[in-house]
Amino acid sequence: MSQEHETKSFFGVSKRLLFLLLCMATVLLLYIKIAFVENETAAFEFLQDRPEGFILRIINGLRFFAIPLVFAWKFTVIAFVIWIGCFMFGYRVTYSQCWGVVIGAEFIFLVPEVLKIFWFMFIETDPSYSDVSAFYPFSLLSFFDYYSLDKRWAYPLKALNVFEIAYWFMLVQGIHSFARKDKKYVWVIVSCSYILLFFLWLLFYSIVYK
Repeated sequence: MSQEHETKSFFGVSKRLLFLLLCMATVLLLYIKIAFVENETAAFEFLQDRPEGFILRIINGLRFFAIPLVFAWKFTVIAFVIWIGCFMFGYRVTYSQCWGVVIGAEFIFLVPEVLKIFWFMFIETDPSYSDVSAFYPFSLLSFFDYYSLDKRWAYPLKALNVFEIAYWFMLVQGIHSFARKDKKYVWVIVSCSYILLFFLWLLFYSIVYK
């Protein structure tokens, strides 16, 4: 079986199954990160017997319940943007297929979470809470001092990372697996839809951040 058929079979898997697997994997990684990394920081240990610590635990609990809602909203918006791009370029890719592609591509973002957990559990074993929040492997933020950086740039620099670029490639491969046309035109579609929206969002964030 060719690699393209294998890719199509992956993106063609039941969207409900992919969504469920993604949510379960994300919940598991979040639990490990909170229990074995964030809760072990000096800041959390200082707050755990105080009212602030109770509030922090409530917030952490809400993070678990928010995962499927955040994913559903994110996938709906991105799939719609890419579907509009496909429609404008005359590609017969359905919105449902775009949804499946977006869900499948999202799995790439589990990798940096695994790396982050590994880093703070086995390499930098005594981080501050700020260290944990600021760390994102293979991002542009790694080239800057987080503590002296204007905080309006922290999120954009974290968002610009190797895994985001890999996400673009997965979107292109996913759309290509359904459209079966020249891949360079798929790159144009993804660039004019999702990638453009991505950079506009980073620009908007840096402008409105206070």
